Amino acid sequence: MPTENLLYLRVADDLRRQIVNGELTAGSRLPSRAQLAEQFHVSENVVRRAIDVLMAEGLIETRTGARPTVRQRPQLRRLTRSWYREQREGSPFRADIKAQGHEADWTCESKTTTAPPTIAERLRIAADAPVMRTDYVFTSDGEPVMMSTSHEPLELTRGTPVMLPERGPYAGQGVRDRMSAIGQRIVTATEVVTARPVTQNESAALNVSAGTMVMVIQRTYWTDERPVETANIVVPVDRYELLYVIPVEGD
Repeated sequence: MPTENLLYLRVADDLRRQIVNGELTAGSRLPSRAQLAEQFHVSENVVRRAIDVLMAEGLIETRTGARPTVRQRPQLRRLTRSWYREQREGSPFRADIKAQGHEADWTCESKTTTAPPTIAERLRIAADAPVMRTDYVFTSDGEPVMMSTSHEPLELTRGTPVMLPERGPYAGQGVRDRMSAIGQRIVTATEVVTARPVTQNESAALNVSAGTMVMVIQRTYWTDERPVETANIVVPVDRYELLYVIPVEGD
C-alpha cells in the first residue's frame, strides 16, 4: 500500500493536472479538505500536504477561513532565442517585449569581483581572475519577468568605455554592440538550458512563490578566438516559453 509520502504527491499531481488542463479554472475554489480526502480515499493530512505543494508552486493561494483558490496565472509570453535577433542593434530583450506590445525595462548593479570556478571555465580564464559582474532584473510593464547575472573578463574591458555595461556611451546596448566598440567581434553564442526550483533571493526579486520552477539559460558569447561574456538567465516557467529560431543553410 502506498505510504503517506507517496499519497500526497499523487493527490498533488492530480490537482496540478486539473489546474494546468483548465478543469480547475483561475479563481475557482478547491473542494474542502474533507471532500478531497473522500475523493482520493486519503486522510485530510495527506490533502493538507498536497495543498502545501501546490501553494509552493504558485498554482493556488489561500486566505484564512477560506478554501484554497486557483491563482490567476501570468500571461505566457515568448522569449525568442535567435542569432538573427541578436544581430540587431540594441537590447534583444527590449525588442522581444516591444514586439509583443509591452514596455521593457531593467534595473542592474555592476561590481568588480573574481571569477568563481564555473564562470572561469566558461570564460576560459584563470580561476579568481578579475571580472565585471552585473546583476539584472528585467521587467515588462513594470513587473519582474526574469533575472540575469553576467560576467565579463576585465582583461578585455578594463579602462574602456564599455567596462561598466550600463554606463557610458554604450549603456543599454546589447553585448554584441558593446564588444564591437572595443574591437571584439562576436560571431556566435551558445546556450545551455536547465531547470530547477527558484532560490530564496530569486523568489523575492521575481515576486514568485518558493518552489516555483525556473529555466536557467547559460549563455556565452564568443568571438573567433575566445568567449567574451557569459550569463545565467533565470526565467520563471509560468511566464515565458522559449522559441529557438535556427537558420538552415542551403547548399
